[in-house]
Amino acid sequence: MNQPQVPSVSPSVPALIADQLKKSFRERDQENRRWRQVDAVSDISLTVSRREILGILGPNGSGKSTLIRLMATLLTPDQGHVAIFGHDVQQHRLAVRRLINRVSVEASFFKKLTAEENLAYATGLYGVPNRAAQVKAREILRRLGLPTRKLKVPMEQLSRGQQQKIAIARALLTSPTLMLLDEPTTGLDPKSRREVQQFILEVRATHDATIIICTHDMNEAERLCDRVAIMSRGRFEALGTVAELKSRYGSTLEEVFFALIGEPLGEAGEQEF
Repeated sequence: MNQPQVPSVSPSVPALIADQLKKSFRERDQENRRWRQVDAVSDISLTVSRREILGILGPNGSGKSTLIRLMATLLTPDQGHVAIFGHDVQQHRLAVRRLINRVSVEASFFKKLTAEENLAYATGLYGVPNRAAQVKAREILRRLGLPTRKLKVPMEQLSRGQQQKIAIARALLTSPTLMLLDEPTTGLDPKSRREVQQFILEVRATHDATIIICTHDMNEAERLCDRVAIMSRGRFEALGTVAELKSRYGSTLEEVFFALIGEPLGEAGEQEF
């Protein structure tokens, strides 16, 4: 299989531009049993610079996952547009998909197949030679603290944390220019979480990658992110460096979050968008 050509990326073009994005869904109100419209993403505009790590913090139902899916070409916006390195995500979907990869908390696999077989299938879709992919996969998993013998184990026999590391390796094997990480360390023990965080920093440094990460972990956001967006009810309540947010709203990132949102992470809204 010939390897798909990666679209050209101009150094002067921002990694991502989102302009007045809106996305709504219909959901059934359990009290009166009527359908209602819910604004999952409402009028979000954003520019992400090349090699930046942007964190998005917000409670469940705030719209984080919907926003990531809009960026990843998985959803069509009701209004507005997104451009990845100058490529519109709706008009140039294939070009965008060759520049990005996404890791989500609900990463999907063929559970009866081994980790190695899952990785071979994924890289085959991108035209990455299998032998080279397997060598790279072993190196990535070694850096993430996962024994390479686990590659021979069916996915259904791996722990959630081990599966998440395989998902991260799968995303990195295609050498994405933009990584969209939707709670990538959820389900990991503290040591594994630290290993993944360190690897994310290395990927940015060594692969010239731009990273957008949704997280519930305040420490993770503070350690990794150049800027942080606080999101609630489909909108950005604030966007800036951690130092800027602290100077305006509180002495810790947690105080910033409570000042802006007024509730703990994970407890706003019944549905995760």
